[in-house]
Amino acid sequence: MQQRRARGLAAAAVCLALLVAGCSHTVLAGRALSMLYDPYRVAGLPVTDSPSGVRPNAPKPTGAVYNSDGGEIDQLAVLAVNDIEGYWRQHYSDALPGTFQPISGMGSFDSTSPDSPEMCGHETYQELNALYCFSDNKIYWDRGQLLPIAQKNFGDMGVVGVFAHEYGHNVQHTAKLVTPQTPVLVGEQQADCLAGVYLRWVAEGKSSRFTLSTGDGLTHVLAGLIASRDPTLDPDNAEMLRQGHGTALDRVSAFQIGFDEGTDACAHIDMDEINKRRGDLPMSLQYDADGDVQTGEAPIDNDDLSTLMDILGQVFSPANPPKLSTDPDNCADAKPSKPASYCPGTNTIYVDLPALQAMGQRADVQDYSLVEGDNTAFSAVISRYTLAVQHERGVPLTSATTGLRTACLTGVAQRKMAEPIKVSSGKQLVLAAGDIDEAVSGILLNGIVASDVDGQPAPAASTRIVAFRLGLQGEADQCFQRFS
Repeated sequence: MQQRRARGLAAAAVCLALLVAGCSHTVLAGRALSMLYDPYRVAGLPVTDSPSGVRPNAPKPTGAVYNSDGGEIDQLAVLAVNDIEGYWRQHYSDALPGTFQPISGMGSFDSTSPDSPEMCGHETYQELNALYCFSDNKIYWDRGQLLPIAQKNFGDMGVVGVFAHEYGHNVQHTAKLVTPQTPVLVGEQQADCLAGVYLRWVAEGKSSRFTLSTGDGLTHVLAGLIASRDPTLDPDNAEMLRQGHGTALDRVSAFQIGFDEGTDACAHIDMDEINKRRGDLPMSLQYDADGDVQTGEAPIDNDDLSTLMDILGQVFSPANPPKLSTDPDNCADAKPSKPASYCPGTNTIYVDLPALQAMGQRADVQDYSLVEGDNTAFSAVISRYTLAVQHERGVPLTSATTGLRTACLTGVAQRKMAEPIKVSSGKQLVLAAGDIDEAVSGILLNGIVASDVDGQPAPAASTRIVAFRLGLQGEADQCFQRFS
């Protein structure tokens, strides 16, 4: 988030990391449209929280691995490749041209070892990476750091997700979906999408090796995508908008396209499609009036919260705007949802300021963590304001549907805040590059942005993000119509 003041201090940039994903992908062959927005389903599948990971009776992994140590991580990697390859052998011809060609080999390296050998023409020491090598049609991975980190933070299915993406590059290469002239981002988005296709098959219970719940299991996979996003760009590396893996919401959106719609939708991802999802707003930080690159972060304090309330009054124009209080929550008709709560009886938003500031602490992409920052906190407050808007309209405030409506309305407000909104104080808060990714992380981690008045989130993180994305490309009335 970036502060702006009428006296013209910082000319802050605006950026919604992605303005919509999915609005061009909402007509799904063979599936009712409403299934995308059902709080108890994920793209038509029931929300489940059964165990995710390797099946107890899974076949043994098969296949030689160059430079393998034969350890647990390499065994999991090979099992993942076996399963993904089996899926594409069976389903490649359903939507793609030509004949499926499997990878020609696998290689494992330890990025912590100075003696780690070259692979795909590159040094592997201190190279935390997993990759598909176009030149030799092989998949290589770092067993020393990358995969253990993925397994620790995101579980076995987080590791499987890594290989679903890398094998996606083989599939797109076989189908000639990319050429040397194709922007790197297009290839990466297609690979994320193809990973979603395969993992839906696993979630449907069709894999003999793995299981994936649509609740916690899928949430961990999406968290892995977010953690491996590109860092927020500044003016000196803005070319990475076409040459990277994408923002957190880029990656999640592409994955969801594949999970929701299938292979054909992945094949149609190109820069035009990506740009439509992103919208036409700048996506990198800019220089301020002093010639410094913006931080993209604003203080989370009483002053900025007051400005935020004024801005939201302009966005939603409620007849009776809610009040803001930093006193202890004293609400008789709703449970607290710290760090921000809405009380219908008094039409008050209660904020635990120290807890909100802690929520908005910035997390660095180099920590392999989910992106967090000021907008993780500000979006939580915005979500409580939207409950006041819903209360004024007389809709229920305690249901899973309320949670999705709240996420959608929060998305509407965030999109509006991508441009300066005038308020009486002359102060402004404008979204900066990376802010939407911070909100998405919050939706995934704590769910408050997609929760009802009692702080109860809609069950599936994936569907919560779908609702938020809908708001990013729509208006408030659309949220009320869709989530009625």
